[in-house]
Amino acid sequence: MRLVLDTNIVVSGLLWTGTEHDLLGLADRDDVQLVTSLPMLAELGDVLGRPKFRTKIAASGLSVDRLVAIYAAVSVIVRPTAIPRIAPDADDDVVIGTAIAARAEYIVTGDRMLLTVDTYTGIRLVAARTIHELLCSRGDATLSLP
Repeated sequence: MRLVLDTNIVVSGLLWTGTEHDLLGLADRDDVQLVTSLPMLAELGDVLGRPKFRTKIAASGLSVDRLVAIYAAVSVIVRPTAIPRIAPDADDDVVIGTAIAARAEYIVTGDRMLLTVDTYTGIRLVAARTIHELLCSRGDATLSLP
């Protein structure tokens, strides 16, 4: 299964525990691939660089660059496919383009506007809890980082 995790999911997963953090642990599995793109990694760096995350990142002992590198290392990086305007926010089209290029089954996002797309070219857009429940129902009850 190939998953594209939207930046909001990755930020939450890198900085806090919970469902989003558990989803990052999927990278160690043989049956799941996390997929991203260079534009998405650039956005991750920009978002993590915001002042509201400074204290949390400092407490982790890691830098923004190191956090981005950690996520890049556990992900497959693809070049996003150019697509017509799909998402309510044009900036989110790169997420869909990344999923198309990756032939991903799911885009996992916490962006309510992006979730309104629901499905595009067979790719389902779902919340973190939805994909977590789907994997647990398949017998994958333990989804956590070591």
